[in-house]
Amino acid sequence: MATLLLRLAGPMQAWGTTSRFDERDSGLEPSKSGVIGLICAALGRDRSLPVDDIASLRMAVRVDREGLLMRDYQTATGVLLASGKPDHKRTVVSPRFYLSDAVFLVGLEGDAALLSTIQLALQQPVWPLALGRKSMPPALPLWLPEGVQNGDLLSVLHTWPRLASGRAEQHGQPLRLMLEHPSEGAVRLDQPVGPFSERRFGPRFVKPEVMHVPDQTQA
Repeated sequence: MATLLLRLAGPMQAWGTTSRFDERDSGLEPSKSGVIGLICAALGRDRSLPVDDIASLRMAVRVDREGLLMRDYQTATGVLLASGKPDHKRTVVSPRFYLSDAVFLVGLEGDAALLSTIQLALQQPVWPLALGRKSMPPALPLWLPEGVQNGDLLSVLHTWPRLASGRAEQHGQPLRLMLEHPSEGAVRLDQPVGPFSERRFGPRFVKPEVMHVPDQTQA
């Protein structure tokens, strides 16, 4: 068994799974559908193609620095009416939530050959990579040197050094860990069950845990 590590760090990230109409939400950590979308962009895989091989990977997220949940407003005019014609006199306000200054260490567990292919693609992505929305590029490369490790998901995440210091109020606190589990935890509706063009997502269990990782990022 092998584990691939990804670093998701940027001034803004958005990982929504329940957005409806004009409001766009964001979870407090990356969604599995969002991470798989990132990988598909790196691989150059079209939205109409299956993603079963990547979706079968087991995922965990270690929160190395908690993001601040922020809200922005965007406006749009020329919104289409039920008749199919644009209404140029109407302005729609769209609340957009996002995480500010978050840093995540994402682990994917599965076939070593597939993980090595993904690691190479992240170094030379076919399409631009973004942290949940196209307007939110990563501040640092997603791939990590020696990011494909021999070992199970928990062991690798436990031994990998922290990517960033926590906020002052989090000093000395353990890190949050969101671990995909076969039967325990909260249900997340972010498991792709078809090509992204079909927008079909099923449930998966995510079990919250904590992990003590020494903060070695400060001198």
